[in-house]
Amino acid sequence: MEERYRNLIETTKESEVIFHGKVFDTIVKKVSLPDGSEARREIVSHHGGACVLPIDDEMNCYMVRQFRSPFEKLMLEVPAGKLEIGEEPLSCAIRELHEETGFEASEIVPFGGMVVSPGYDSEIVWLFMATGLKQLGQKLDDGEFLNIEKIPFTELLKMAENGEIGDSKTQLCIYKAARRLGI
Repeated sequence: MEERYRNLIETTKESEVIFHGKVFDTIVKKVSLPDGSEARREIVSHHGGACVLPIDDEMNCYMVRQFRSPFEKLMLEVPAGKLEIGEEPLSCAIRELHEETGFEASEIVPFGGMVVSPGYDSEIVWLFMATGLKQLGQKLDDGEFLNIEKIPFTELLKMAENGEIGDSKTQLCIYKAARRLGI
């Protein structure tokens, strides 16, 4: 680390897992701040996830619409899921593409990862674009309910721009794909 940033570093003094769940853990840390004072940090520890924007040869995208409990509403998103322990992001993206949409892709383009909310959450979501789609049949997980919606890419881009799509991973995936495709 560069010396000029040393005055920004916090040091963890204590760390305790106060909740262990299926999707995430919650950790409370006692930290020493750069000025020597102490503070408490509440952290959501998450294994991360992957999402994938499937685009067919006619530039149609296949999105999923599902109910999201934290917001008590339906949301339009790219197919996505959480990483299993030890799973590579690309494997997760391929798995979720197949499970949620039924597609297999001949090409998967990585767009890198995005830090979801660095102030309290360790989650990184890895973004991908899938092309050369072949329908194999959907394989939803138990308790998973969603609709697949076929939307032309240019319309999807407008939806992201005008605020119809609120999900950040979906917005970023659309914008990265637009840049990659020269749209």
